[in-house]
Amino acid sequence: METLYLLIPISVVLVFLIGIAFWWSLRNGQFDDLEGPAYRILMDDDSVEKPAESGSDASPADARRGQH
Repeated sequence: METLYLLIPISVVLVFLIGIAFWWSLRNGQFDDLEGPAYRILMDDDSVEKPAESGSDASPADARRGQH
């Protein structure tokens, strides 16, 4: 029973120390995503189709292949 008088305050102090360390790491950017922006650049969809020229008798399929 006497050991509980020692272990309970030690565990409460330990919980507070862990909470403070976690809060500090959140405030200092330890959990920021450093790889996500790099992957978003690679996965960016840059394939935008150009509209067909007006007055052209080429079909949209031919325009995508570069044939007139």
